[in-house]
Amino acid sequence: MPLILLILALCGLRYFEVWRFAELSWWWIVGLMVFAFAWFEVLEPMLGLDKRKAHNVDEQRRKDRVKQNFDKKK
Repeated sequence: MPLILLILALCGLRYFEVWRFAELSWWWIVGLMVFAFAWFEVLEPMLGLDKRKAHNVDEQRRKDRVKQNFDKKK
C-alpha cells in the first residue's frame, strides 16, 4: 500500500510541477507502476504472501470464536 501511495504522490507532484518533481521523467513513475503490478500480481502470490495474510486472519477469527465460546460456558 505505501508503494501505491508513493506512486499517487509522485503523479500529483509531477502533474502540478512542484519543486524538483517538475523535472522528473514520467518513465520513473511508469517504472514504479510496473514494479507495483509485478509485485502484487506475480511475486506476492508466488511467495504465498497473499495466502499467509488470509490464513492469519482466519486463524485469529477461529481463536476469537473459541475464546468467546469458552467464556459463555463459565
